[in-house]
Parts: sequence; C-alpha cells; structure tokens
Amino acid sequence: MAEKRESTARLVASLTRLWDDVVAASALTGDDDEHDPEGQTVAFERAQLRDTLKQARGDLEALDRAASRVAGGEYWVCERCGGPIAAARLAARPTATCCIDCAGLPAR
Repeated sequence: MAEKRESTARLVASLTRLWDDVVAASALTGDDDEHDPEGQTVAFERAQLRDTLKQARGDLEALDRAASRVAGGEYWVCERCGGPIAAARLAARPTATCCIDCAGLPAR
C-alpha cells in the first residue's frame, strides 16, 4: 500500500503542476474559448485534467484512510456489518471499507 500511496502522491503533484501551468497560461491570454475554433478542445482538456486531478486526490485520501484503518486495527473489519473483509478483496481493492456482501447493498 505504501508504494501505491507514493505513486499516487507523485501523480497528484504532477497533475497539480500541470493544472497550475494551464491556469497560468490561460490567464496570460485573452483568448475566448467560446469563439475560438479550438476553444471546445481547450475547455474539454482543461475539464478532463481537473477531473483527473480530483480523482487522484480522492484516491490519495482513500489510501490515507486505509492506512489509518490499518494503524487502528480496523482494516480487516467491514464498516457496515462488522464482519471480516476477505484478504482477496483487500488485495484487489486495498481501499475497500466493506465486505463483498455489503458492497452489493444500496448506499445508506
């Protein structure tokens, strides 16, 4: 899990730098995306980058929560039913907080 967190943190840092560069570059131009033939592409790429960064930050937060669950001795315990979370599930999805049975239930 430590390797996954480290690589995700690097991804967040890289995407953040890229986002900052895009914002800085757009602030330096007076281009109007709406009337620019390339505008929709630029706006789409910016939105895609924003969403990718949001997802990467969410992944990092989930990994940090999983590490806290490990430290607190709760990693193997389902948050919904209190039963065990199978090792195979945690191997496939280290940030899982519920057992496979509870994962199929509607959200509360």
